[in-house]
Amino acid sequence: QVQLVESGGGLVQTGGSLRLSCAASGRTLSSSAMGWFRQAPGKEREFVATINPSGTITYHADSVKGRFTISRDNAKNSVYLQMNSLEPEDTAVYYCAAVVRPAAWVTSRITSGYDYWGQGTQVTVSS
Repeated sequence: QVQLVESGGGLVQTGGSLRLSCAASGRTLSSSAMGWFRQAPGKEREFVATINPSGTITYHADSVKGRFTISRDNAKNSVYLQMNSLEPEDTAVYYCAAVVRPAAWVTSRITSGYDYWGQGTQVTVSS
């Protein structure tokens, strides 16, 4: 069983920055792709970013490219999302996710590509 716990969310003004963290326990995820998704009220959960096990390959949604950066520290069994130049449209609950199925190294931009999810952390950007 894998537990994912996000932290680092909060209230920030437009143009500000936040760094989200996701700490995993119950299993070493150094061989697993990880991802960040977000869900705004009344909307479906959407892809934000994903990273391969070694951290050498990343993909970011077009809406956050150039502003957000996903990274990981396998020694700490953690993944991060650095968010800069935040906009009100970034307001959402942010979730981290992990792949543990066979071929766990495969990154994905869809929710069904992940096996475990955190409880989410709220990010609110005020205008």
